[in-house]
Order: sequence, then C-alpha cells, then structure tokens
Amino acid sequence: MICVMSVKSGRRDRRLIGIALGSGSARGWGHIGVLRALGEAGIEPDIVCGTSVGALVGAAYVSGQLDMLEDWVKSLHVRDIVRYLDINLVVGGGFVQGKRLMDFLRNHIKTELIQDLPKTFATLATDLNSGREIWFSDGSLLDAVRASIALPGIFTPVKLDDTWLVDGGLVNPVPVSLCRAMGAEVVIAVNLNGDIIGRHIRKAPAPRKDKKVSTEGRLLEKLSVSLKERATSLISLPSESPGLFEVLASSINIMQDRITRSRMAGDPPDVMLSPRLGHIGLLEFDRAAEAVREGRACVKRMMPALNDAVSFLS
Repeated sequence: MICVMSVKSGRRDRRLIGIALGSGSARGWGHIGVLRALGEAGIEPDIVCGTSVGALVGAAYVSGQLDMLEDWVKSLHVRDIVRYLDINLVVGGGFVQGKRLMDFLRNHIKTELIQDLPKTFATLATDLNSGREIWFSDGSLLDAVRASIALPGIFTPVKLDDTWLVDGGLVNPVPVSLCRAMGAEVVIAVNLNGDIIGRHIRKAPAPRKDKKVSTEGRLLEKLSVSLKERATSLISLPSESPGLFEVLASSINIMQDRITRSRMAGDPPDVMLSPRLGHIGLLEFDRAAEAVREGRACVKRMMPALNDAVSFLS
C-alpha cells in the first residue's frame, strides 16, 4: 500500500512531468478542464497523482475514461447526485456510503490494478488512527480512489488491511510530494482551494426568492420522517446560525487552505494552477460545466509560466 513504483515512461528525451491534482469536492470537475487544456497545449504528464476528487479524475484520465467522466458529470442534475449519494445516517461514520458511485465507476473503469495502468499513477488517503499519509501506487485502483475520497462527515471511512482510511486532503490536499516521490522532475500542481475561505457562510439570513431546492435540501429529503425531525440542522435554515453542511464546508475549506499553504511553503511546485472555483459549494456536483470551463481558463492564464517550465524539456 505504500510501495513507490518506477515510472512507466520510456521517454527520457526530456525531464518527467508530473501533475498533482488536489482535493476540493465538487470543485474537482475543474481538473477535467485543466487536463483537457494541457493536452491541447501539447503538455502531457508522465506521472499523475491525485488527492480526493483529484484521485477520481486522475484515475479516469490515466485509464482513458476522461471523455466518459466529462460527459457524465456534465449531465448531472441535483436529483442524480442525490441518487448516487446513498444516504445512511445509522451506520458507517458518514452520511454517504459511496457504493452506488463506486458501482458506476466500476462499470466504466475496467483497469483493476494501478500497476496495470498505462501511466504512472498514485493517490493517497489518511490513516484515521495515526494521521499518517498512506500512499497507493499499486493494488486495487478503485479501492485506492474510494479511500482517498472519504471526506470526513460526508463519506463513510474505508477499511483496508485492518486500517480505517479517510480523505487524503486531511494531510496532503495537493500531492506535490507524492508526485516527486513517484519520479516527477517538473511538477504542475492544481490547487482548488485558493479562493474558498468565507465563501459558504451566509452573511445574513434572507428568504429564498425562487423554488429551487439545494443539493443539501434534496439529500435531507431522502431521510426518513423520524430522522427528518432530528436532522433539520443539516441544511441552511432561515436563522442566524449556519447549518451543518455550511459548518462542514467552511471548516474543511479552512483546514485544506491552511494545510496547502504549509505544504507548498516547504515543497513548492514548478507551476501552480489555481482555478477560481470558490463560488462552487461542497456538494454542488451539478455545476460541472462551469468548473470545466474555469479549469481550461486557468491553464490559458498560466500558459506563460507553463511554457517557461516545459520549454527546456524537449
């Protein structure tokens, strides 16, 4: 589970390029736009490392299923998200078990083992007991992805080899260090959390002007009647105190921003891409089209720096 593999690239006419795809929940669809724009610019990573949603997008990319993933996420509506997020408040240490999501991925991503992928790939999760960073560079691809996306309080933790694992974003939101350990000599990092602080706490209570039900509201509707009576704080209600989802989202945002800043200070990437996605909420997975557009736009804004980083490689 913590094995570092050799790089699967015969191209030694240039230094090896790695991309570190960071955590960010629904903002993670921006990674699709980043990967698309880099490919169109002729920049193809040899090594792909991802944390949390970055692991999910990275797995689709290296297994040749990025087209499938982009088509699927752009078709998502709130009702689809609620269907895939299988709510269970009774067992498991989280609201969402993730079985339906993983069944969907299993039907589309046929590569079973990380070591069988055509590119070097790795992801990471957090040991819930010790807080250690657990790297996955071989073994089951989808088990590694599921462990990496186990966002505390939302997804249930995963037990692998007698170890309970949760989201890798708790310890390494943008896995630059993992990219370098896998052999990358030039690292492009994608940080989805650069503009998120304070974005998801309401400034003042205000009545809704439309009838649209939020993703969080739809999730709440799935609860049984008896649980509804005890769970009204799961959504943002017209009161002065924030709802549980607001508290979770903002707490995770603060944590990941601070950890990212600390990690980057000690191990900066060669190029940092920071899509402007702070307006997208924790569970707003139905906003994929705008996230993908901003991922592309971010690469366009950063092309001078990207060109400087890779111009001497060929």
